[in-house]
Amino acid sequence: MNSDYVGDKSSLDTSFDVLIIGAGISGINLAYHIHTKAPEPAPSSYAILESRSNLGGTWDFFKYPGLRSDSDMFTFGLPWYPWRKNKTIASGGEIRSYLEAAAVHAGIDRNIKYQHRVLSARWSSQNARWVLDVEVNGVPGHIYEARFLILGTGYYDYDEPLATQIPGLDNFAGTIVHPQFWPEDLDYVDKDVVIIGSGATAVTLLPNLTEKAHHTTMLQRSPTYISPLPLVDKLAQVERAMLPARLAGRVTRLRRVIRFFGFYWFCKFFPNTAKRLLHDLCTKLLPSDIPVDPHFTPRYDPMDQRLCASPDGDFFASLRSGKASIVTDTIKRVTEDEIILDSGAKLQPDIIVTATGLKLRIGGGIQFFVDGEPVNIVDGFAWKGFMLQNVPNLAFVAGYYNAAWTLGAEVTGVAVVRLLRQMKSRGFSCVVPRLGRSDQNMEPQSFFKISSTYVKDAIKYTPKGGTGQWAHRWNYFFDLAKASWGDHKSGLEYF
Repeated sequence: MNSDYVGDKSSLDTSFDVLIIGAGISGINLAYHIHTKAPEPAPSSYAILESRSNLGGTWDFFKYPGLRSDSDMFTFGLPWYPWRKNKTIASGGEIRSYLEAAAVHAGIDRNIKYQHRVLSARWSSQNARWVLDVEVNGVPGHIYEARFLILGTGYYDYDEPLATQIPGLDNFAGTIVHPQFWPEDLDYVDKDVVIIGSGATAVTLLPNLTEKAHHTTMLQRSPTYISPLPLVDKLAQVERAMLPARLAGRVTRLRRVIRFFGFYWFCKFFPNTAKRLLHDLCTKLLPSDIPVDPHFTPRYDPMDQRLCASPDGDFFASLRSGKASIVTDTIKRVTEDEIILDSGAKLQPDIIVTATGLKLRIGGGIQFFVDGEPVNIVDGFAWKGFMLQNVPNLAFVAGYYNAAWTLGAEVTGVAVVRLLRQMKSRGFSCVVPRLGRSDQNMEPQSFFKISSTYVKDAIKYTPKGGTGQWAHRWNYFFDLAKASWGDHKSGLEYF
């Protein structure tokens, strides 16, 4: 904690150097960077505006059974507050408690304003400030101001789930549940449950529902790669026993990051070998009556989509128990009491869980204006993966599609602080990304280079990637180096 901190001390203060929207893992990590590394001699004043009553973002919002991280906690955790438990994968509740402890440890908790929902943000070039219309405890009309705005709002819509296009779903007389809005009083004991989907949420739900349900079926249109992940990192235990706590945390984190990206590039350079290894692993873990093909043979190469982790192979253990099964087929229609598949097979669930993805949204539903003109912030390109074309003094936090989200948040934190320092040292009050002449004919690319259906279908809700300064992030170490020492001039206009 910076002992010279002179930021917000009163809930009545409404004018800041930096405002961060969202108190999830992204917002907390960015707050740490602003809190400890912002321009000297006086650190920037800042606050976090959180629309909900608790910090934690995803990990406080989602309530479905078995909610957990799908990245190991040594890389998903915050680099300045290392994860020190033995478990490699943590539950949602454990992650939320960890984030709360991290915020208290760094003194960030004093700067979080809860029940503050930002409705609109208006940039004034004349005043070089953002003016925010904020709803506080349900009451609109509160005004906040900031020189610089950071969006730690995540990548999905908290208010509305992804619409599920399943023929006849409305005919179903049983219970239909979306994981994003899981009822706390849902009784699935001794019920037959069908989970529609094959992503991380479905892979998490299957073993956890199996414990109490009569039978749980995962119904997937197309398979995904699933790999067991040891629940305990024994080498991390050795590192903690032999090294000081802070150093041990750094060593473990670095080792896990290198291991992950090493595997990623192995899959990219040797896709057929990676396929064979994952195929053989599934063969060993599956019961004899469930074949690898077609249930575990995706059409894409490993790491073209995120690899789903199964802690200690719990997903496969559920299948071996006989209380869970997997079906690869497409839905013809849903009736009052059945799911009829194109193959002619029928499923008769009591409960249908639609784990078919999230509705993507950058910016938390805030309405943006630049000098009085409405702006759709995702219409343009993203500069270095954290600023938006033609939008002044604004950064957004995005993680990696194929790795721990926090790695991307760390890159953004380093880049934002460096940018703020440069602005102060050069006497500028405004910075805005602009396309140069050579960029005008740049071919737009997907910001999240991933082939998941719900991501491809929602490309219009995310900024574009390009080339050069506008290229999407792809390698943590390379991106961190660029954020620390790379070109922070090309593609930017300073005023």
